[in-house]
Amino acid sequence: MTYFTTERQTRITSALFCAVVLCVSFVSEGGCQTTPSPTTACSTYKTCDTCVPHAKCLWCLTNNNCTDYPVSWLLPPASVCKLSQARWGVCWMNFEALIIALAVLCGTILISITVCCCCCCCCNKRRSGNGERKARHDEIRRKYGLIGDADHPYSKFENE
Repeated sequence: MTYFTTERQTRITSALFCAVVLCVSFVSEGGCQTTPSPTTACSTYKTCDTCVPHAKCLWCLTNNNCTDYPVSWLLPPASVCKLSQARWGVCWMNFEALIIALAVLCGTILISITVCCCCCCCCNKRRSGNGERKARHDEIRRKYGLIGDADHPYSKFENE
């Protein structure tokens, strides 16, 4: 029984490790990038490629300008830039797609963890249920003499 528990814990641990590695690989761009701190105002950057590496800057395609990211809001309001036109972090993905992708990724992870937990609980109940059922059946067999004592080698021939 401890072998199955250890094996199950190993499987769960490896599954969680794989999930973390998968998340990191989706989030990272493949290389380690250092974000230079903006010593100058965001409005001085004239292209998306020079604007978005700075975490405090937001590029808007509507008017092609780099503005300060409104840190008081989680999402930039439409008065600053529409989400479909805003670029932050990378130029090739708009802010709206970035939010949807992160939401889908987090939802998938949460559903996977929930399914794993449910499967582990069901497997534990099934294993313990099978053991209890076998013990109950063995007790009934002993009661009616269907299982003899295994103390001596000829016990199975007693009922003949």
